[in-house]
Amino acid sequence: MNLPEIYHQVIDNLRQTGILEYLAVISGIASVWYSRKEDILVYPVGLVSTTIYIYLSAKEHLYGEASVNFYYTVMSIYGWILWAKIDAQKQHVVQITYSTKKDWINQLSFFLFFYISLYLILSYLKKQFAPAAIPWADAFASATAYTGMWLMAKKKVESWYWWIATNFASIPLYFVKHFALTSIFYLILLIMAFWGLTEWMRKARLNEKNKRNVGIA
Repeated sequence: MNLPEIYHQVIDNLRQTGILEYLAVISGIASVWYSRKEDILVYPVGLVSTTIYIYLSAKEHLYGEASVNFYYTVMSIYGWILWAKIDAQKQHVVQITYSTKKDWINQLSFFLFFYISLYLILSYLKKQFAPAAIPWADAFASATAYTGMWLMAKKKVESWYWWIATNFASIPLYFVKHFALTSIFYLILLIMAFWGLTEWMRKARLNEKNKRNVGIA
């Protein structure tokens, strides 16, 4: 497919885009904006997007992505509770930090478990009644998203690396399913993920500096 054909397909798909997809995209972008700012509104706003995408993904046999958005919904509630916790000094209990070696081992194991599990499940579904499924791509986009959401709830800088991987994989995945607006949505999220990574790295360094200062005092 050449560039003019891609352009015309995008335009045709955008013309056919329903109000639900527009609402999911707008709320999803707003959610990422709030996550970059470390604003707890990331969760209630994000819930609007995830619940809509459960329906849209399942409708187009993107069962891995549907499972991701169900997982997002559950983890949004979990993250909302974690981010809201305040200690005796009226400071947030969970703060932005870098992953330790142990954290890296855990998150890589977490990713591999979900990738292999989802790939096997999606391969079975493809053979049985969902020939339009794309197991390897759907499993990768889903497993990276699972990992990113888990780490975001814990305010780990590395969550943004996983979001970047998710966005890279999701752009073509949704495009071939004729969700042009959602492909553009993931392109926007990809750009915002690099922005969010830079912001969280800055905040993590600041948090480490504050901890050292408290230790010295």
